[in-house]
Amino acid sequence: MALHDHPQRHLGMRFRTQGRTSTAPASAPAGEATAVATATQAYVFAGLRLLTGFVFLWAFLDKTFGLGYATGSGKGWIDGGSPTKGFLGGVAVGPMESTFQAWAGAAWADWLFMLGLLGIGLALIAGIGLRLAAVAGTAMMALMWIAEWPPAKHLSDGSASMSTNPFADYHLVYAVVLIGLAAVGAGATWGLGRAWARLPFVSRNRWLM
Repeated sequence: MALHDHPQRHLGMRFRTQGRTSTAPASAPAGEATAVATATQAYVFAGLRLLTGFVFLWAFLDKTFGLGYATGSGKGWIDGGSPTKGFLGGVAVGPMESTFQAWAGAAWADWLFMLGLLGIGLALIAGIGLRLAAVAGTAMMALMWIAEWPPAKHLSDGSASMSTNPFADYHLVYAVVLIGLAAVGAGATWGLGRAWARLPFVSRNRWLM
């Protein structure tokens, strides 16, 4: 800006001005491209954050109210149904098979599972507390991965497990997505991440970011 606002009057200075000006058109498009790429990345991560948040939040709503999708009408949590009994009670493979079956339907397990779904879903939708959401979500996905135990080709009764991959399944993908969203600070775009970070208690406790 200084070169254009204050043009030089001396011949020698004019040569240097021309030399600098000749490089501006070449660098400007590169800067603009970088800015566009950065903005695009922010929108992509924000969209991924919202979609992932809706996955968790919808699971909570369906299991709570029995919306007729994964949880049948009249079988929701508010109707007396157990969000964990069907899944954990049906575990039939893996090193924690008996443990998960013992947890199935327990009140504490229902509450922890449902509060986890709600908290992670709301955090992702709002764009706040993404680090906490990543930790909680990764722990939840790890337990569900163990419950399904993809490495097994057969269940305890000898029937085929129908596992399609011995390691990478959707639980692992969700965990990596949660960690990635927290790492890039995806709550700043289409979310309350910036306002949340400016709160005094959050700025003093960065793990709340």
